[in-house]
Amino acid sequence: MAESQAPFTHFNPNFAVAPQLAPEDMAAVAAAGFRSVINNRPDGEGGPSQPASADIEKAARALGLEYRHQPVNGAAIQQQDVETFSELVETLPGPVLAFCRTGTRCGNLFRLASAQ
Repeated sequence: MAESQAPFTHFNPNFAVAPQLAPEDMAAVAAAGFRSVINNRPDGEGGPSQPASADIEKAARALGLEYRHQPVNGAAIQQQDVETFSELVETLPGPVLAFCRTGTRCGNLFRLASAQ
């Protein structure tokens, strides 16, 4: 949203993905009805302009959102990444919004988790 203002891409009523989010986007995330946020982007992956996970988490929690940082290398998704992601989606209060640089990595994790 910060860079592209792209909408959320819903996979089902309880799960959606988004491109890179910033602390100031958390109000819109909460207003859209999400209760939890998963950040799958490693800190610093996008250089100094990428918001730090700790800053996004602080903004999310201030609005009552659950927040988890699960950094995943999108080019080398491991089985443990899929298992951790699946557990987060299943146990965090829904609806859950996951984000990364473009949303693709989160979507791939969701597809892999759903296929298990």
